[in-house]
Amino acid sequence: MQQRANHPQSVQDAAALLRQGRLVALPTETVYGLGADAANADAVLAIYETKGRPRFNPLIVHCADLPMAEGFVIFSPLARRLAQFWPGPLTLVLPRRPGAQVCDLVSAGLDTLAVRVPGHPMARDLILALGRPIAAPSANPSGRLSPTTAAQVRSLFEDRVPVLDGGPCLAGVESTILAVVGDEVVQLRAGAMPRDQIEAALGRSIAQAKADGPITAPGMLKSHYAPRAQMRLHAVGPEAGEAYLAFGDEPVTAGPLCNLSPSRDLREAARNLFAMLHALDAEAVDRIAVAPIPPEGLGEAINDRLTRAAAPRHA
Repeated sequence: MQQRANHPQSVQDAAALLRQGRLVALPTETVYGLGADAANADAVLAIYETKGRPRFNPLIVHCADLPMAEGFVIFSPLARRLAQFWPGPLTLVLPRRPGAQVCDLVSAGLDTLAVRVPGHPMARDLILALGRPIAAPSANPSGRLSPTTAAQVRSLFEDRVPVLDGGPCLAGVESTILAVVGDEVVQLRAGAMPRDQIEAALGRSIAQAKADGPITAPGMLKSHYAPRAQMRLHAVGPEAGEAYLAFGDEPVTAGPLCNLSPSRDLREAARNLFAMLHALDAEAVDRIAVAPIPPEGLGEAINDRLTRAAAPRHA
């Protein structure tokens, strides 16, 4: 049986856990977040596992201040105007800076990152103590209510997740998410910062994402990365002209080959999925055959991701 959590008593205690690759639930002004070192792939993967029914949806990267965020995303003049609301309950989806030290699972294979500077001083102190951004969705099992107190987090996870208690959350709902696309601002998720307040400050209207549009940020239903190549799933081996995304003890093939996990470790496969699809894309292949992935555990999420990537594409 999993042991009860040893809850951190200070920001330094919590930072030490994060440096060890552990998860820590942390207070923000919106809801409590389930935090991990955004550069640690294993720790970020643990977020998905701990929340249950893991999905490859992007996570919010929490930064201590604007200069830290600038190291991970590219700010246009318009995006910089929106950053005037930081610290606060506003998340910006911006182009990921090349070479940014954030694991692929955080961005879910997209070329953007969702970033914000939380308004809760304890959250910012924790990020500064860690020295790196913290990836954090809401600290709740999937499908459950978001927690606004440390006690709720402990109850939701049966006291098995370390919680840094920062008191009740002030906003009680998640952050507003905006995407900056060229000279347009699009609201991807309504949240704790009202749209009209932002529009008044900007002196312009903000578009709203279509309900059936693609997911490009946390809080939206779908998010998928599709390689340029066409994909064929559940393949026992590649056909002529195909690259192969293998899993397990696979024979060497004549074409490009990436193996998600030679040892059939689903955790390793999940860590490798996006990077290997990118690698095969870089080979400029037209078709990718994908080995069968067991459906249990993380395999459910991997298969979901692959199914979406292989779906028919519309012009």
